[in-house]
Amino acid sequence: MDNTTSPIMCWNVRGLNTPARRSVVCDTASAHRLDILCLQETKIEIWSPVIAREIGGGRLDDCAVLPTIGTRGGIAIFWNSGNVSVQTHAIGQFSITARVSLIGSQSSFWLTTVYGPVDEVRKDEFLAEIARAAPQPGEAWLINNDFNIIYEARDKSNSNINRMIMGKFRAAIDAAGLREIKCKNRRFTWSNERRNPTLVSIDKFFCTIAWENLFPTHLLHAASTSCSDHCPLLLAAAAAPRRQARFRFESFWPRHPHFYETVDRAWNRPTMGHCAFARLNTKLGRVAKDLKIWSKSLFSDARLQLHLATEIVLRLD
Repeated sequence: MDNTTSPIMCWNVRGLNTPARRSVVCDTASAHRLDILCLQETKIEIWSPVIAREIGGGRLDDCAVLPTIGTRGGIAIFWNSGNVSVQTHAIGQFSITARVSLIGSQSSFWLTTVYGPVDEVRKDEFLAEIARAAPQPGEAWLINNDFNIIYEARDKSNSNINRMIMGKFRAAIDAAGLREIKCKNRRFTWSNERRNPTLVSIDKFFCTIAWENLFPTHLLHAASTSCSDHCPLLLAAAAAPRRQARFRFESFWPRHPHFYETVDRAWNRPTMGHCAFARLNTKLGRVAKDLKIWSKSLFSDARLQLHLATEIVLRLD
């Protein structure tokens, strides 16, 4: 069975306490047309509707959050309520678990996103919470992201590893019936960014066989690390259907010259017909078309440079 779903991304964002960082996450979600976004280390203690809108934008309009305590941690799952239904969710100490239903295909699965503790003394608690989050055997389950543990020595660029913890993690994965979805374009997901860096693959996707059977064409790729030392991981169908381009209004447009003139000129062109709704639809279409032409003449070079810079960062990663 093969179900078509929009991409799912997980990302340790290293803090979302400034509008600029929230804007980067929102732009990334929009660029990849996400329906589900799992975030770790949000560092947000008090959430508000304004903060949620700045992160999710107009596309990801609902969320479940685990607030941080102090200045560390914090988890959130954002979703597009038009395409995804989250029936229930459970919030633990290190994780959020949700029952996800895809409205288009009527398929459902369990989704867990985690932020594992850095402290060695709390890793047993974390692994116990993963065991409690596991659904009944045979159910579809997808679990991600920053585990802060490895289960294979090759997931770290040096030999400074704790084999006891590594063995416990492998045992927990096996007991839950999970298998790793390997990243296709990157070996390590985190760097300490020093001159002689330590590289580790601690951001991961795991799934059960039942989930894999539901979505056999899905592949995992790393996206550009634009504002974090962790790379975002994007899980999407290998051949997603092409979508018709939509008109997107940018909030900064009114501050630029000739914006209002362009709108006024398009709106006031004469229209035919007696139906007010048809005339309104024609006028709105004209305004959208003229604004796209106007914006392309002003901002096409800047947008191209932004995409080129993002691609260069990805290649360097």
